[in-house]
Amino acid sequence: MTSLRWKERVLRLVARSPEETQDIAGRLARRSRPGDVLCLRGPLGSGKTTFVRGFARALGCRKGVASPSFGLVREYRAAGRRICHADLFRVAGDEIADLGLEEYLLEGRWTCLIEWPQAARALLPDDRLDIRFLSLRRGAARSLRISGCGRRAMRLLTGAGLP
Repeated sequence: MTSLRWKERVLRLVARSPEETQDIAGRLARRSRPGDVLCLRGPLGSGKTTFVRGFARALGCRKGVASPSFGLVREYRAAGRRICHADLFRVAGDEIADLGLEEYLLEGRWTCLIEWPQAARALLPDDRLDIRFLSLRRGAARSLRISGCGRRAMRLLTGAGLP
């Protein structure tokens, strides 16, 4: 039996403003489907929640998107879509089970955006996007390194109209 191996694809982008970060997120959102997982990594203040805000808005979410730092998981619904936004910054590995994150990931009805995903490493599917944010020295500019491998990741990356 042969297994299909996917080659990792990597995009490196610079967003010069929060609006450009939201535009990139919107392009990915419009290609996303339930069951997709996007892991958002980067230091505090690097644009992760701004990205989620643009993602949710692109799908028609009218509810304000805020960092779920203290609520840990927020749910958004837009145009029949379900978005799970988790912030695991303050979560230890043994606390993950109490959040119910596994249900969001396995159910297949949610598009999951996870900030600080390291705590949930064992639950994350191999087929996902990893987005690393880095603040640049030029004001609000951000570097985004978007990588992924697998069918879902390739669909998101190739059809989003990103360079």
